[in-house]
Amino acid sequence: MAEETKYTEDNIRSLDWKEHIRMRPGMYIGKLGDGSGADDGIYILLKEVLDNSIDEFVMGSGKTIEVSVQGQKVIVRDYGRGIPLGKVVDVVSKMNTGGKYDTKAFKKSVGLNGVGTKAVNALSAYFRVESTRDGKSASAEFEKGELTDQEFLEETSRRKGTKVSFIPDESIFKNYKYRSEYIVKMLKNYVYLNPGLTIVFNGEKFYSEDGLKDLLSDSIHEDDRMFPIIHLRGNDIEVAITYNRSQYSEEYNSFVNGQHTTQGGTHQAAFREAIVKTIREFYGKNYDPSDIRKSIVSAISIKVMEPVFESQTKTKLGSTDMGGNLPTVRTYIVDFVKRQLDNYLHRNAETAEKLQRKILQAERERKDLSGIRKLARERAKKVSLHNKKLRDCRVHLGDVKKERNLETTLFITEGDSASGSITKSRDVNTQAVFSLKGKPLNSFGLSKKIVYENEEFNLLQAALNIEDSIDDLRYNNIVIATDADVDGMHIRLLLITFFLQFFPELIKKGHLYILQTPLFRVRNKKETIYCYSEKEKQDAIRKLTGKPEITRFKGLGEISPDEFKYFIGEDIRLDPVMLDKDTGIEDLLTFYMGKNTSDRQEFIIDNLRVELDVIEAE
Repeated sequence: MAEETKYTEDNIRSLDWKEHIRMRPGMYIGKLGDGSGADDGIYILLKEVLDNSIDEFVMGSGKTIEVSVQGQKVIVRDYGRGIPLGKVVDVVSKMNTGGKYDTKAFKKSVGLNGVGTKAVNALSAYFRVESTRDGKSASAEFEKGELTDQEFLEETSRRKGTKVSFIPDESIFKNYKYRSEYIVKMLKNYVYLNPGLTIVFNGEKFYSEDGLKDLLSDSIHEDDRMFPIIHLRGNDIEVAITYNRSQYSEEYNSFVNGQHTTQGGTHQAAFREAIVKTIREFYGKNYDPSDIRKSIVSAISIKVMEPVFESQTKTKLGSTDMGGNLPTVRTYIVDFVKRQLDNYLHRNAETAEKLQRKILQAERERKDLSGIRKLARERAKKVSLHNKKLRDCRVHLGDVKKERNLETTLFITEGDSASGSITKSRDVNTQAVFSLKGKPLNSFGLSKKIVYENEEFNLLQAALNIEDSIDDLRYNNIVIATDADVDGMHIRLLLITFFLQFFPELIKKGHLYILQTPLFRVRNKKETIYCYSEKEKQDAIRKLTGKPEITRFKGLGEISPDEFKYFIGEDIRLDPVMLDKDTGIEDLLTFYMGKNTSDRQEFIIDNLRVELDVIEAE
């Protein structure tokens, strides 16, 4: 019989606030990451600090926020009321301490539980907070949550407000890098939701007059809009709606109290329902919901008293009530949309006519597809029982209550050797592999029918669970893992074309990546260094001295599973695929994917902002 494990007082351990955050950072900031994903921890740290400055603006104090990111150091300066001077240390280092518990001071704030800045403090190698009010100033400095210095000035000429500086801890966030594209997107969302607020980022100003209308204007090229943006505003609610002629599925940008709820929630579900209900009643036709919502691009923002979110990172709303004496979230949104959208369509006959034409066209396409769609679903269902193309993982993006759901990744690989290496070295909890057979079809100019007719596309769509919308997307990161050669580049472009043609919102929402794999291995008897560029190779040769052994990797299949685990583990290097907002999707596809021109690769890479290493000539 096995020896019984002792369970005594010595087994009970109490962690102080910072130890708990540092030991379980995922509970507070979601996934860690290295900055290649918009929801990586380093951006959540910035967001947590910014939320406090935004709350000051919402409460009528401080119209400008300055943000600086230089290398690894982040500085956020607001001109709000400033933290009460006697509480500067407590507010950033004592749990259950904060002004947000007093609902009179912060009625509809974002940073509700007072954990945000404390998490930033605990997860930063350096953290400094400085508050100025009433001509006096107090500051405190910390290292990994430990107070190292304090200062109090009885007299200062500094303007009132709060300034927070921090450097994320490299022992927690490995090889991280801030990407300005993600920061700009986050800051733009803040100004769309707070008209009148100016945010200055590294000297560049962001400001919005028309709120969510500006959000849609900036995200959809004018040529892609079916009709002008419908913009509706009310007490504690704002809505913007249009349809994208270059998009098949639905796209929603939803916000609660200024927080971007990327995984939706009760408000987004109510909004989707409200649109269908209103349009059916306006036209007096019982249109299918999928025909009404097909190609919609929209945004909704609501303000709720004491909202309940489903995680600390506040990406999904769980509240069913608006708070106070207001009705439920669903009733409030449905009533508002029914009244305002119905009025708008009555007053704008041209838009109403275009919308009806769009619905009828969607209906025709759905009916044309119905037969093949049914067959494709049955085929996918049969194959999924023994799908050799998909090696699935245990946790999925929809599992919001599982700590690592944001790490879920699907690697799309070419050939058996590459998929075999990744499969043997992956994390079976969060990493899945989908294996392609040779080059995928060029889907440029083809209809959605091809997604069902082509077995690989149909199985890929089923694996991702995105047939009707990306709401139920099963993986947070979709990673194209191909060889770093001309054929590998071609496969990347064909896959990007597929997503761009049929699921552009996956790219817009930051789910699509290219996997960087090392080009060289440089080693001696003591050390091995993997290099991703010619420069890294030269640096490694200098570091190892003597005559190290140099191996050039020509394909993913050459890399053994034992080595591969280093490239898809915590040191994984991913390059996000980003769509340039100044280029219409239709234009981009028509002019540059239609013909096999020599400048096609160069243009696509520039416009999708895929940062790729240049492959040296052999």
